[in-house]
Amino acid sequence: MSTDTSWLNRADWQGRAFTDGGWVAIGQPGEVREPASGTVVASVAMVGPEDIAHAAAGARTAQRSWAETPFEERARVLRKAADLAEANLEELAGWIVRDSGSIRPKAEFELSITIRCLREAAAMPSQAQGLVLPSTSDRISLCRRMPLGVIGVIAPFNFPLYLAMRAVAPALAVGNAVVLKPDPRTAISGGVVIARLLAEAGLPDGVLHVLAGGGDVGAALCSDPNIAMIQFTGSTPAGRKVGELAGRHLKKVSLELGGKNTLMVLDDADLDLAVSAAAWGAYLHQGQICMSSGRILVHQAISEVFTERLATKARNLPVGDPVAGQVALGPLISQGQVEHVQGIVDRSVSAGAKLEAGGRHDGLLYHPTVLSGVRPGMPAFEEEVFGPVAPLTSFVSDDEAVQLANQTEYGLSAGIISRSVSRALGIGQRLRTGLLHINDQTVGDDVVNPFGGVGASGNGTSIGGPANWEEFTQWQWVTIRGAAPSYPF
Repeated sequence: MSTDTSWLNRADWQGRAFTDGGWVAIGQPGEVREPASGTVVASVAMVGPEDIAHAAAGARTAQRSWAETPFEERARVLRKAADLAEANLEELAGWIVRDSGSIRPKAEFELSITIRCLREAAAMPSQAQGLVLPSTSDRISLCRRMPLGVIGVIAPFNFPLYLAMRAVAPALAVGNAVVLKPDPRTAISGGVVIARLLAEAGLPDGVLHVLAGGGDVGAALCSDPNIAMIQFTGSTPAGRKVGELAGRHLKKVSLELGGKNTLMVLDDADLDLAVSAAAWGAYLHQGQICMSSGRILVHQAISEVFTERLATKARNLPVGDPVAGQVALGPLISQGQVEHVQGIVDRSVSAGAKLEAGGRHDGLLYHPTVLSGVRPGMPAFEEEVFGPVAPLTSFVSDDEAVQLANQTEYGLSAGIISRSVSRALGIGQRLRTGLLHINDQTVGDDVVNPFGGVGASGNGTSIGGPANWEEFTQWQWVTIRGAAPSYPF
């Protein structure tokens, strides 16, 4: 794909960062590579903590006038950004494929949900933003939603465009400014694209800054006095550090972290549908999704045939470079991730699990893997894999299934497949999870829903739909009297 005359126009941003309303040559150039081939597709600026300080100060200044901008103008900018994404869908999907290793259908889905996210955010400025509270007859008492100020967004590599935009768009909609730190490995689709969309849509200079960098840049966001809140999506170990540092500086924190999500297949399930759901939940985007089906609990009565069918499906899913052709699974994001996945598989087999399919890789291309006989204590049962591995564990009763599902520090997503909805709902009420899907697998987000986990999957906050008002604003209580009262002293 040539970008010389493209809408994204590589000449504008190559080796630069987006700050103060334009593309600025700061920091050091950092290469962005296609994961499968290793081809360098572009470079972006890798900034330092001092650049965060400058951007945060500028954002705080710009935020004041942006918050005072008429609500319809804020909505118009977001609608225009959605229109631009829609008009350039083919090109933008190509960038998601190239820098994140996504297969094309996943990239197109990510764009579609990003466009919906922008349109939902565009509806926020015209929504009711407060309440009239009970009071005395001589006083009006009300509370209203106020922007926090400057939001620091730290976004991941796996759904780079959407998982950044789902925070950026609603934060802007309600009058905040944003400093976005995309993952450097996906800084084009997770950063450059967002800056380009919103700048062309008419967002005023200084309201959005997009700065890629390492851990020191994230730490600078968490400690900068001009940043009011951190919205972080990423691994649980990194999230613990973000929460600790941001909390030390009394910032509001939203943490959307990892998961060890359970897909439960009951003995009355339709086997073909259950196998399909398990494969999708475990292998979509190479398993590099916080909601991936990381534990598949299968009733003992159907476990043998279920295992055979899932292993057959896994062996027949094509794996390859999504830039070069149509495949079901593309590459993992890095060699380090390959080694992490392989280590969990090897240690689990050594502990007694049986390798039914996969368990090998060609470079960054990890073949879809099925492990049967996985039990508590094994790495595949306990650890988040973030790779295309389906660990199968059998159970004999609903009570045992609930116990196994809750035997984790994580609490993000769960799915239950059964012909009996009432039975599945009864089980679901006993699960410690932020998301619950009856007769579906564990991966799902629909823009209008509150999204968040508990335990090691998050700090109990949610993002999306009605939760965006809770996340990106704060309450202000206002009372009004016709005249000041007289007090005893």
